[in-house]
Amino acid sequence: MVAVATPITNITAYIAYFSLIWLALLTAKIPPLTVIKRSLIEIPFVAFALLMPFFGQGERVNFLGLSLYQEGINAGAGIIAKATLGVLSAILLSATTTAREILRGLEILRLPSMLVQIATFMLRYLNVVTDEMERMSVARSSRGFDAKGIRHWRVLANSAGALFIRSYERGERVHLAMLSRGYSGELPKEEREDVSPQQIALGLALPLLALTSLLISILIL
Repeated sequence: MVAVATPITNITAYIAYFSLIWLALLTAKIPPLTVIKRSLIEIPFVAFALLMPFFGQGERVNFLGLSLYQEGINAGAGIIAKATLGVLSAILLSATTTAREILRGLEILRLPSMLVQIATFMLRYLNVVTDEMERMSVARSSRGFDAKGIRHWRVLANSAGALFIRSYERGERVHLAMLSRGYSGELPKEEREDVSPQQIALGLALPLLALTSLLISILIL
C-alpha cells in the first residue's frame, strides 16, 4: 500500500523499497534463481509499460533518437516498479507461508467466507483435475493421437469440454456429500492459535520500514 501511494518520481523511496524486499527474500533464504523464474509472470505488464512512453500528451523528451512523452515515461516506469514490488512480495509470501495458512489468514482478515471456501476447494481439487487431464492425455496417446496442427484442435477442444463436464459433475457429487454431512454454508473452523508479540512485531517490521523510508525520502526532497 505504501509503494502504491508513492509517486514514481520519488526514486529514493523506491530504492529503499527494493532494498527491503530483497533483504527479506535473502533472509527467507529463497534462491535468487527461483525469484527470477517466478518473476517472469510480470513480462506482459512490462511489455505494456514499454509502449506507454509513445502515447500521452504534454512534454516530450528525446531518447536514442526516439521522441517520447514524459508523462508516458513516468506512467510506464510506475507500472514496472509497482508491479515488480507486488510480484516480489507475492513470491516472498508464497515461499514462506503455506496455502492453508494464507487462507486462514484471509479468513481472519474478514474476507467473505464464500470466497475463502471457493479458494480452498480450488487448491484442494486442482491436483485432482490435473490428474484427470493427464489420464485423458495418456488415453489419447495410447490411441495414436499426436496434436501437430490446427486440424487437431477439434479433438483438443472436445477433450477440454469433457474435462469441464467431469469436473462439474465431480463438484456436484462433492457438494451433495457435504450436504449429507450437515454442511450449511460454513466449513468447520480450527481453533485460532495465539499470536505472540514477537510475531506481531516481525510481521509489522517490513511495512513500517517501508513507511519510514517514504517519510525520510520526503524529508530529504
